[in-house]
Amino acid sequence: MDIATIIGLVVAFGLIVWSILLGGSLSGFIDMPSVAVVIGGTIGALLINFPLPSILGLGNIFKKTFMFTLDNPDEVIGKMVGYAERARREGMLALEEDSENETDDFLRKGLRLAVDGTDPQLLEKILETDVEQIENRHSEGAKILNAGGTFAPAFGMIGTLIGLVNMLSSLEDPTQIGAGMATALITTFYGAVLANAVFLPLSGKLESRSKEEMVIKGMIIDGIMAIQSGDSPRIVEEKLKSFLSPSLREKLDSGKEKAA
Repeated sequence: MDIATIIGLVVAFGLIVWSILLGGSLSGFIDMPSVAVVIGGTIGALLINFPLPSILGLGNIFKKTFMFTLDNPDEVIGKMVGYAERARREGMLALEEDSENETDDFLRKGLRLAVDGTDPQLLEKILETDVEQIENRHSEGAKILNAGGTFAPAFGMIGTLIGLVNMLSSLEDPTQIGAGMATALITTFYGAVLANAVFLPLSGKLESRSKEEMVIKGMIIDGIMAIQSGDSPRIVEEKLKSFLSPSLREKLDSGKEKAA
């Protein structure tokens, strides 16, 4: 679970609620027609803008931002170096059992193809196509969240205009203008909160997580190609370390020195 996402949402909504309570009560900010306009309108616009399967996959998109887990780069390097050592010592066929026990689907697929003797160019093409499709799905998810961040404030404004028109068309007592304006503005509030505390931040988180996953997938591809070509474990390690930032490389090297 991504604790930073949870903390961010709690802080954002917590401070909003706290600010409301300082000047009044939560009941004054609850208006079901406004909720219907903003949430219903946003969902409707998303259905118009994107294919139905993409919208139905919103649950998986939100899950990706909350429950996203990745292996640490140093763990991936250690795993690939271990496979390289065994392949160098016992041959590629020795990795068949490892491929069956591997928990990472992408790595398991790559190892199986390598063990089966797949042509290196074809193997690399297959894995890169898989990565491209994963990246496209992540990009589609980020686009949906970004669109939600655009539509929500717009429907908040539409709800406000509806409220103002209804208020002015039936206005008989000028003293009721303040209360009517407050009710009308609630939809703008809902739209702004939904966009800036939910849709846009989650879109940014999904894009960041996607980049992190692409780095790991790139490491796996290069590792498998190096193992299949017969590179030494040391060369495999150096190739994969090139994906890391200088600080992570130093951390990895210092950890190995301590272990030694």
